[in-house]
Amino acid sequence: MIKADLHIHTVYSDDSNASLERIIARCLEVGINCIAITDHNTIAGALEMKRIAPFQVIVGDEIHTSAGEIIGYFLAEEIPKGLAAEETARLIKEQGGLVGIPHPFDRLRRSTIHRQTLEELLPYIDIIEVLNSRLLLRRQSIMAERFAQAHGLLASAGSDAHRPGEIGSAYVEMPEFNDRDQFLSALAQGRVMGRGAALWAPLWSTWVKLERALKRR
Repeated sequence: MIKADLHIHTVYSDDSNASLERIIARCLEVGINCIAITDHNTIAGALEMKRIAPFQVIVGDEIHTSAGEIIGYFLAEEIPKGLAAEETARLIKEQGGLVGIPHPFDRLRRSTIHRQTLEELLPYIDIIEVLNSRLLLRRQSIMAERFAQAHGLLASAGSDAHRPGEIGSAYVEMPEFNDRDQFLSALAQGRVMGRGAALWAPLWSTWVKLERALKRR
């Protein structure tokens, strides 16, 4: 069995300063041996991490659509931000990727896809993130679990780490896999594990984003 944290940001995201090297060190420290790098609107960090990491790396992208965020897993090419949610999902599928919905039902995030759009995307969705460590309310995870079960969708978990210390706070314990299809089978057998991150974690990301913006001026 492996421990897979399926939602991690690196310095390639504008609200994270977690270097690839520090992420690797933290994963080795806490026993995470599979990660999905899901930077905002880029796969550059994920591709580099896949090249240097001593464990399994899934190339992902948390893509900003006109309706909110969608995660593409097993991507080979970047998808432009700002497209309609359905168009984004279609482009993920066209390159053989998997469509995941991060932090559904989290009304405290403006980037969360609303319920109506979520239901419209059902023909495309493979994965629902039922545990995100940055969720503040347990009922949001319960709603996500129920939605996934009701629609026969796979459940995932991720720390949504924007700093190394958050890595491993949520993960899936699952069988080993070698490719996309095996991943789907392994995830279906997985167990979601984890806990919440510190309440101030989102504020820290906002500070990093502001600090970077000020440096560019």
